Order: sequence, then C-alpha cells, then structure tokens
Amino acid sequence: MRLSVLLLAAIAGMAQNAPRPEYPQPQFQRDAWLSLNGQWEFEFDDAHAGVGENWPASTRKFSRNITVPFCFESKMSGIGDPSFHSEVWYRRSFTAPAAWKGKRVLLKFGAVDYRAWVWLNGRSLGFHQGGNVPFSFDITSAMTSGPNSLVVRVEDPPTDRYIPRGKQYWEPKSRGIFYTRTTGIWQPVWLEATGASYLDHARMTAAMDGSLRIDAVIANPAPGLTLTARILDGARTVATAAAPAEAPRVSLLTGVPSPRLWSLANPNLYTVVFELSKDSVIDRVNSYTGFRSVAVENGKVTLNGRPTYLKLVLDQGYWPESTLTPPSDEAIQYDIRMTKAMGFNGARKHQKVEDPRFLYWADKMGFLVSGEIANAYEFDDEYVRAITAEWTEAVQRDYNHPSIVIWNPINESWGVPNLRDPRQQQHLRAMFTLTKSLDATRLVIDNEGWEHTDLTDLFAIHDYARNGEILWEKYKDVSATGVVPPNARPALAPGFEYNGTPLYLSEFGGIAFIPAGAKVPGESWGYSGVEKSAESALSRLRSQLTAIARLGFAGFCYTQITDVEQEVNGLMTYDRKPKFPVEEVKAILDLVGQ
Repeated sequence: MRLSVLLLAAIAGMAQNAPRPEYPQPQFQRDAWLSLNGQWEFEFDDAHAGVGENWPASTRKFSRNITVPFCFESKMSGIGDPSFHSEVWYRRSFTAPAAWKGKRVLLKFGAVDYRAWVWLNGRSLGFHQGGNVPFSFDITSAMTSGPNSLVVRVEDPPTDRYIPRGKQYWEPKSRGIFYTRTTGIWQPVWLEATGASYLDHARMTAAMDGSLRIDAVIANPAPGLTLTARILDGARTVATAAAPAEAPRVSLLTGVPSPRLWSLANPNLYTVVFELSKDSVIDRVNSYTGFRSVAVENGKVTLNGRPTYLKLVLDQGYWPESTLTPPSDEAIQYDIRMTKAMGFNGARKHQKVEDPRFLYWADKMGFLVSGEIANAYEFDDEYVRAITAEWTEAVQRDYNHPSIVIWNPINESWGVPNLRDPRQQQHLRAMFTLTKSLDATRLVIDNEGWEHTDLTDLFAIHDYARNGEILWEKYKDVSATGVVPPNARPALAPGFEYNGTPLYLSEFGGIAFIPAGAKVPGESWGYSGVEKSAESALSRLRSQLTAIARLGFAGFCYTQITDVEQEVNGLMTYDRKPKFPVEEVKAILDLVGQ
C-alpha cells in the first residue's frame, strides 16, 4: 500500500527543516524518503584513535557538531576549519517513519570524499572509495524500530596526489589555480523505503527518432515480478512498455511517435514512471528523459542534426560559504540563469562531478554541459584502478541527463604527466575507449587541452593568448596545414598526428578584473595580469571573440563564470555579483556562432 498523502506531507516537512531539503536525485525519485541533512555529531580524529576505541559502538559523545552536507572546511558546516585533518567521524540518530514497517530501507550518500566506512547500531554496513560519486546500503536488517545510531568514518589524505582530487590543493593554503579542500560528506544523505524487490538503476537511451531503450537493474528479483515503464507528455501517457523482472537485468524497448525534441530553445522533457509489481505495485520510481542526438558532422557539432556552436563557460562549481557543495537549489538556478543571460549556451563543469540538482536544472532550462571528473596528478597502478572505477560510476550516474553532450575523462594530462611513457599513453587512450563503451551517444575528448592521441571527437585547445591578434596568427592556417601549434605543452602526444576532428577552444580568456568594493585575497591573480578597468577587460574580451569568430572553431569555453578564492578571472565575483553589465557581455558573445 502506498503511503498516505498526510504521511508524505509529514515526511516532506521533516526534510524541509534541514539544509538542502529538496530531493537530491530528481532522475530517480521515490515518494517515500527522509532527508538526513542537518546536525550531526562530529569529531576530528588526528590521533587515529576511533577504530581502536570502537567509536561506532560506543556511547562516547563527539566533541563537535557539523551541518551536513557541508564539509568541515566550509563556513556553512558550522566549523570552517581549512587545515589538514585526514580522518573524521560523524554520528547522528534517526527513527524511520512507522509506515515504513515491513519495507526495505535504503541509506543513500550523494558523495563522501574520499574513503568512507559506515555503521548502523554498531554493525558494519560497508565501505566505499571515491569522493565524487554516490553509494548506498540496504539497512533493513540492521535497523531497530526506535532510534538508530548511524556512524560514518572518513579518511581523505590531503596530500596524496595519486587520488582523484581535482582542484583541491595538497598544501595547507590555497594558491594559484588550486583551492580549499573538501573532506567528508559534501552531498546530501537520505533514506528511502521500497518493497522487498526494487529498482536499483535504470539507464535510458532516448534517440532523436523517438526510440527509447531502458536497461534496468532489479535488486532481489523474484518470480512473478513485472517492470513497467510509462512515458508521459505532461499528464498524457504516450508510450508504455513492460517485461518480466525475474532476473537482475531487464531491458525494455518502446518509443514516442514524433517526439518533441530536447533542445536549447525548447528543453522538452518526458516523465518516465517505473513500477515494479507483483499483483500490486511494490516499488515506484519517477524519472524523466529527453529525446535528442549529439554528433560531429562536416566539422561542426550538431544537436538534433542542426549545427550548434558551443558557447560554454568554465564553471568550477565552488561557492565562498560552502566550497564544492551548492549552498541551495536557488543558487544552482541563479548560476545557470546568469550564464545564459550573458550569452553562453552551456558550461564545462571543471574538475568536478557536479551535484545532480545542477544537471536537473540544466535539463529543465536548456543548458549544455561538458562533464568531467576530478583528476589525480600522478600515475601508478592504484591511480589507474581508482580513476577507472570512479569514472565508470560517474558516467553511470549521469547517463540519463540530456543536457550532457561531452565527456572529459582527463584534463591537461593530469594523472598522465609523462606521455612519453607508453603505459600512460595507453591509459589515456583506454579512458577514451572506456568512456565510449559506457556511452556511445555523446562526444568524448581524450585529453582536455593538449597532448591528444588519435582518439578524440573534438580537438580541445587551451590557449590564454592575451588578445585576438595573437589567437588569429596562431590558428589561422591550421585547417590548411593540419598542424596545431603548441601551447604550454604540445598539441599532440608523442607519436600521434592530428586526426582532423574539429578544433574547440575549450579554455581561453581568463581576463581578470577586480571591481571596486570586491573582497578578494591579497594574492589574487589573473591570466596576463589584472585589468585596471571594466572597459579594458571588455576590450580584451571583444578582441578575442572577434578573432574566434573568424577562426572556424566548433566552439569555445571561456574561463570563467565566477572568481574562485584567489583566482579573479570570473565574469562574476566569488559571491556572484556581475562585474560587467550583463547585456554588454552578451553583445560581445553574439559576435560568434550566429
């Protein structure tokens, strides 16, 4: 029996009292859920005493409190300590709603950086490694009918450059292009109630022709189970598919005649309702999909077969009060609205697997996304194992989002710093082919920025030339000669030749300006110095975009949408105040890609 409307309202009310109260994963949403965001007990364990003293089972009260899902380095956590603490502990209690009796209960973590051990009522639930991706446990057998004690231990080595850490700096104070670290729980934590069998995952491949393939995974499959998928356009059911769900894997094929395609101008989405039933419905999940295609044709990126010029902005996904965690759902929407208002049609989410709510709003608002993962910096066998596993989980998590059009498994040779080494070359190529094996529907860049192999769908270039004249002289002859000039590093890895894919200026600009009254660190910096006036900054931007309009690139990605800590290259300050009149920025961007 489904939960009553009153009970659902009560649960929603409990969630609303916590920070980030919205449902964390709109691509896979159950009605019966309970947020565990909010106040947890917290402890630094610099002496590594907790395991030996059996803190998971003890009644020892931790000495601090922390506000989840914000990391202890952030102000919104209530702690705001950016110093090194490699091991931390969390504890909180919860009581499941009485109406969940007889159901299975799942405990879900959006992301915990970097290694996490979890206990419930002193009983080990398991372990997860990977700071960017979700994980969950079926906690039914470990729960009690009253209060339950949940304990999480996290280990995050702050100086280890072999683990995927992205822009999190391995020295005590942020500097240059590197920022404050994120340790521990940094995305929402919540509970869900399901039937004895339930839908674990559903991968939806929606094509431009309206065909829809669904590959689902069933937990605890049993005889007599059926999985049904209903596709709705608004309130109207437009397609239905069903298949037996007596094995762990189920595939459904269906389609929508003459679908309303997902596009930048019309981001049409179809609701998808999954029901797992045996006589009655035992699990229901709400999702959505968008029908569209992405390809490279005749030297251009196409969306639904139409040439689409990529006008992206680099987005680090940091906030001054909450570091990597969006402070609110409204903050996510604001960033997308402002980016679009400036004339961009998407963002390259840089060195971060972004919060699912960002991707949800990108889907809803018609906003392209270039997705990547936080890279490591050094290469060894453990790095290969870690990045491969975590990237696989990231692509699986975000496969269903129509807004994502590009995957970037590696940025600027991070993790493969010596591409003269045949092993590192093979790893670079393997990450491209792994990504293609996981997702054949999107474009993949082998090495974002330079040192490309012969495997890449776009030839991404990073070039912070000061003005448009330099850009023009540097790249004007590439189409005729097939020779891509170096920038910081060679454009090609040793032994490889340019494969003829479209050139994409995926980092440029970095024009720094500090408006009057802006609060920035004393060591603030920008590419090619800091401009003294808004007029000079906009003049440089106009010069660069004028040259780019003549060069025939498939698109660009401007660095960057906001300042981040000491890096003041943003079009907005770190606290999201525009540095320039938005309409003036848009007028300059309108020079390109019309």
